[in-house]
Amino acid sequence: MVGVDIGGTAIKMALFTTEGSLLVKSQDATPVGDGEDGIVKKIGEMMDGLLAAHGLHRTDAAGIGVGVPGTVDAKNGVVREAVNLNWRSPVRLRDKLAAQTGLLVAVENDANTAALGEMWQGAGQGARDMVMITLGTGVGGGIILNGQIVDGVHGIAGEIGHMSMAPEGGPLCNCGKTGCLETYASATGIIRAGQEAVRAGTSPLLAETLARTGEIRARDVWDAAAAGDAGALAIADRAGLYLGLALSHLTLLLNPEKLIIGGGIAAAGEFLFSRVRESFHRYVPFPYIAGATEIVPAALGNDAGMIGAAWLIRSRLT
Repeated sequence: MVGVDIGGTAIKMALFTTEGSLLVKSQDATPVGDGEDGIVKKIGEMMDGLLAAHGLHRTDAAGIGVGVPGTVDAKNGVVREAVNLNWRSPVRLRDKLAAQTGLLVAVENDANTAALGEMWQGAGQGARDMVMITLGTGVGGGIILNGQIVDGVHGIAGEIGHMSMAPEGGPLCNCGKTGCLETYASATGIIRAGQEAVRAGTSPLLAETLARTGEIRARDVWDAAAAGDAGALAIADRAGLYLGLALSHLTLLLNPEKLIIGGGIAAAGEFLFSRVRESFHRYVPFPYIAGATEIVPAALGNDAGMIGAAWLIRSRLT
């Protein structure tokens, strides 16, 4: 099986046995400037290279699963929109890849494939009902109920990052609304807040970082907060508050066994997770539900999307 995770900057790919063992993986730059056909061609070339390295041919592969950073009609294999790939109109990715490779193809949103990967081989093993949140440049999510991903009518189920945390007066989000969770808990939102803290004079450590390096990274904000910087602490506290609040809402709607947090921001570790858990327990009204719901870090790192993409094919073979 072939698992593919298409990103705005890189395409990650891996070969798996039908039991799920990873054989080999690689990545290459995403040729965004070459359009959808250029990306399809690149996937075919990468796949042929990986298979050849193991003395295999396309006909030896059971299929190819793909995770895409956009809105996906998984049933029909159509990517409705993928802004990071500059796909502004629908792309029939399943049909294009099937024509290019001659293989069974399955397509899903990349946050959903990450959730499936964690369910199959990661922090969600054994859980049939779980939610995964990915904290990176944006905030994504995948919902799994009774072992199946939830897509929704238009493929946007799990767009957790666009839950409104501040109905009025919040920061402007890329979606056009204000106050979305993404504006507080993503790397983009945390960096923006760090820059604002410097301008407001509330964060001397971040001001020092900016003067020394010419930039502020999300990691700099967490480091400054851990060192006791008041402005950075306020940013960390707010991110934890709103993440816990969002997870409490999801728990009351879905009652999952596990809430899994992944992505680059999750590398803040217990400094972030302790704040999320405190907020979560504050807002979930039933203590026995809060106590039975685990909030845990993802386990698979950057491989989760590829593993979940391969699971899409495995699920069609069993």
